[in-house]
Amino acid sequence: MLCLRQVFLFMVRRYQARTLSSDLLLSQINNCTHEDEVFSLVGTNKAKLSEKHVGIALNLLWQLQKKRPHLLRTSNYVRNHSQFLTLCILAENKVEHMEDEAVVDALYSILRLSVGDHNSLAEVLVTEAWKRLERQVLLSLPALSKFALCLYKQRRHFSPVMGKVAHIVDTKLDSIWDIRVLSVLMISISDVISQSFRDRLLHKAGQLLEEKNELHFNYAKRILQFLQNVRLRYHPLLEKCNGIFLRSASRLDIHSINLIFGQYEQLGFDSAEFRLVANQLLSKTVDDYNDPETFAKLFFALGPMAGSKARDRLLITATHMAEEFSSHQVLVILKTMQKMKCRHSHLLKKMASVLHKHLDSYHVLQLVKLTQYLVVLRCQDLELFAKLTTLLFGFLKSSVVPADTAAIIRALAMLPSVQVDKIIINKAAAVLPQCRLHHLNCIATAFVKWNHYDQLHWQNSSELCVKLLQKLNECGFQRLQKANNLNLLLEELSHVNAEWFEEVLSEETMAMCQRLIDQITWANVLQLSFFLMKTNLCCPSLLDRIAAVTVESVDKIHPFEIYFILFLFSALNYDPPANEELFETCIQHLTSNLSCFETHHLVLLGHVLAVAGYFPPVLIRRIFNVSFLSKLDSQLEVLPDTLKQKVCSGLMKLNRAVCLECPEFRIPWFHEHYCQRVFRNSNTRINPLRQHVHRMLTEILGGSHYAKMSVLTPYYYEIDFECILDENKKPLSYMAQNIPSDDVKGIHLSHDVKDEWRKALPPGAQRIALEFLDSKAFSKDSRHLKGETAAKKRHLEMLGYRVVQIPHFEWNSMVLSTKGEQVEYLRRHLYGIQ
Repeated sequence: MLCLRQVFLFMVRRYQARTLSSDLLLSQINNCTHEDEVFSLVGTNKAKLSEKHVGIALNLLWQLQKKRPHLLRTSNYVRNHSQFLTLCILAENKVEHMEDEAVVDALYSILRLSVGDHNSLAEVLVTEAWKRLERQVLLSLPALSKFALCLYKQRRHFSPVMGKVAHIVDTKLDSIWDIRVLSVLMISISDVISQSFRDRLLHKAGQLLEEKNELHFNYAKRILQFLQNVRLRYHPLLEKCNGIFLRSASRLDIHSINLIFGQYEQLGFDSAEFRLVANQLLSKTVDDYNDPETFAKLFFALGPMAGSKARDRLLITATHMAEEFSSHQVLVILKTMQKMKCRHSHLLKKMASVLHKHLDSYHVLQLVKLTQYLVVLRCQDLELFAKLTTLLFGFLKSSVVPADTAAIIRALAMLPSVQVDKIIINKAAAVLPQCRLHHLNCIATAFVKWNHYDQLHWQNSSELCVKLLQKLNECGFQRLQKANNLNLLLEELSHVNAEWFEEVLSEETMAMCQRLIDQITWANVLQLSFFLMKTNLCCPSLLDRIAAVTVESVDKIHPFEIYFILFLFSALNYDPPANEELFETCIQHLTSNLSCFETHHLVLLGHVLAVAGYFPPVLIRRIFNVSFLSKLDSQLEVLPDTLKQKVCSGLMKLNRAVCLECPEFRIPWFHEHYCQRVFRNSNTRINPLRQHVHRMLTEILGGSHYAKMSVLTPYYYEIDFECILDENKKPLSYMAQNIPSDDVKGIHLSHDVKDEWRKALPPGAQRIALEFLDSKAFSKDSRHLKGETAAKKRHLEMLGYRVVQIPHFEWNSMVLSTKGEQVEYLRRHLYGIQ
């Protein structure tokens, strides 16, 4: 009977399709130019309306709205019209007779008209489409993508029907050649796909997305949304999308720029070129936006990179508009102020004042973020902090989600004068066994801070806190010991960064990574490198494995990721067994793909390689080029201050390294004024240790005029102490010999500066550079010298110094516990006595 019924329905639909062309009513509906005309036809022809008429009428109502500007749409009027309800009832009654794609079109139309998520017609249409998919009815790919989008808009992200759609996409992926269809499907099914399926989708999107095609602008935005959904920073597609945005500058407006910046931020991706284009477009429109919603978007997008004039205009406008901001817009403004490092007192007071009326509307994680913003910006509104504390305590009492509990406790620890009671202890203890490492880290950091500042005032509070921290440590160890998947472990570790983890779990974590060493592949080698950089630990077995995997799979690893891997080896100054093969293989791959790097990234890459002693001619000539440096100057204007300082410092250090180690390139030293400005602005203080050592050097050498403290060398290396010994190892007086020391302004700093520096000495004499090395100069818990310190020693030797490095673990050891032992130690090192 069921089979006969399906055959009957199919024949009815075929018959209706044949008579479509002669249907006068259908023609009248299609000719309507206003929703009232549609509703008039529906009202006078209820009995004559077939499922075809109903479907087309619903679709036409949306198409009429779509043609109008957003502010002129009348969706509310349409939804509340009596004949719209009539159409919906008719559609529900006739849904079984509708064509497959008509079902999807009707669903799409009513959702675009903003009917409720649980509208009865929407439920019926979804159910009918699902039934047909289960019966293996073959929807066209465009119709399937539209149906998937409808499910996504209804927040059915994890529903079985979405799983069915994903299965169909999986089986038909090879036949999809329309990027519009693919991009919609990718976003819709992103929550129900496996990693291998995700990778296939990324590969397919890479094939179909055309970087030189401006028409792909919207598709590129969807691809970014997909990457954001799956939380993956996939450089090949990100760069392709960014290229499309740069070529489509005419399509960029405040809304799209705001969206793209938000997605880039979530993905941890940045583009100086896109920043520059956006800055040029938005700086012209600072005074054009008078509504709070659009201005908040402008403030978010332009604020962190605005010039001084545009920045002032933004702050003034935000202050005037403060009372009009919604709760969400206040969050956006405060978040952006934090990124701008802007503590504009008047604006901050205005925001705090506005927050009093919005506090009750925020959910718990928004309150956590709000607390962070206010504390970092140094808000002084104690009444606001008191309200925040009360609200956070309320959420803490009812919280059952470990992540939320940890976040609330972390936020409470930021607030001033929070009195810790047993509720916090008990809530923390209850969730510890379920917490990930990141959440344990948040809780531990909070309680260590409270204990340190003596904010545990009730009886036995310290004892309970100690027990909690002991239990917390045990939970951390247990979680690590249960780890059997390196990818999952690295994902957890990527969010951990605090003193508790470093003190308690770093060794156990390294041991676990070594146990899982066979799981290191080209796909996770970058995450492991990030972890080792963050911990500052030099683990030979892991580093050797990273090097071997990188050499073996260099073609599979994106060039930008290779930069970070080389940064690890360069920073730690570690040479794996095949060190030359590692660097040469990677350099060959990098120099073949320099177009993947932005201008400032090339500078950072050059500096990393220079620290390791490598100077690829292609890269060096690319960087030290007038047009390149001019482009770099323009991009530096829109980079965040921290990154800007890092790039400027990296370029100076690279310039210095090339002048010293590769004079054959004949690159001039052009950072004289930059270095003078940096040292002028630095507040270097002579610490007690330096004064103590200087007195001992005076005793050893026979006078204070034989040693100099805090000396600047050519190329602006600063050394702790300098003295000069003649050929007989007798100290030379600076005053008697008129030898220049820390005043290098009179020396001509060119590529042959080393020879000029040596000519200032009597024959046979030698400069001694005495450097005290603190723990920052070494890998954690080791005596292995890091890359920057090793490069400094190399360069000082090229300048003619004999470098004496005094490690902190020797100077502070029990062997040198008396002044006499310290003096003798210095004497031996100064005179080179074994």
